[in-house]
Amino acid sequence: MSGTRERVLERIRAGVAAVDDAPGSGEARYVTRGSRAHAEVVELLVERLREYDAEVTRTTEAELPGAIAQVLRKAGKTRLLAPPELPGAWRVDGVEWLVDDSLTNEEIETADGVVTAAFCAVAESGTIALHHSGTEGRRVLTLVPDWHLCMLREDQVVETLPEYFARCVPAPALATHFSGPSATADIEMTRIKGVHGPRFLHVVVVR
Repeated sequence: MSGTRERVLERIRAGVAAVDDAPGSGEARYVTRGSRAHAEVVELLVERLREYDAEVTRTTEAELPGAIAQVLRKAGKTRLLAPPELPGAWRVDGVEWLVDDSLTNEEIETADGVVTAAFCAVAESGTIALHHSGTEGRRVLTLVPDWHLCMLREDQVVETLPEYFARCVPAPALATHFSGPSATADIEMTRIKGVHGPRFLHVVVVR
């Protein structure tokens, strides 16, 4: 065992010695930016989200309220949670809006779902990031409801994880990351949805 341990340590020392110790030398040792055109990046994100069983709607800023109303009618959602700073134009008619002014867990559980904005999305992994601003809501709003409608602007989509981290200045106090609806599998690979969050995710990508 002693000889094996020394051989492992020798290889580690050799590897460390081979690294240039000059300041900033590690910055270029991994990909920091993607190479795709931004339109391709957005298409990649949409593809990933749909692969993960999320629904995706594409629309423009001007048509966004109408798109939201159509999604809600199709899903049959009539009682929805809203973060305190969710734009008024997004709170379409025909829905009972429960604006989060310190709602209790019991009140949150009575809703059909939640509507929020987002901070960013990473196309490579199909991941959406929430930093829980006034338009994104408290974490409990996006974990307890069974259905989540999330608005995402195309200029919030980046290709790689390092590009997302570059936008995190200053670093958020709290962040939630999800790739599609909540799902997990047991040892027999039986897939169960909704264990850690909403079973259903609908993303509206806004040009």
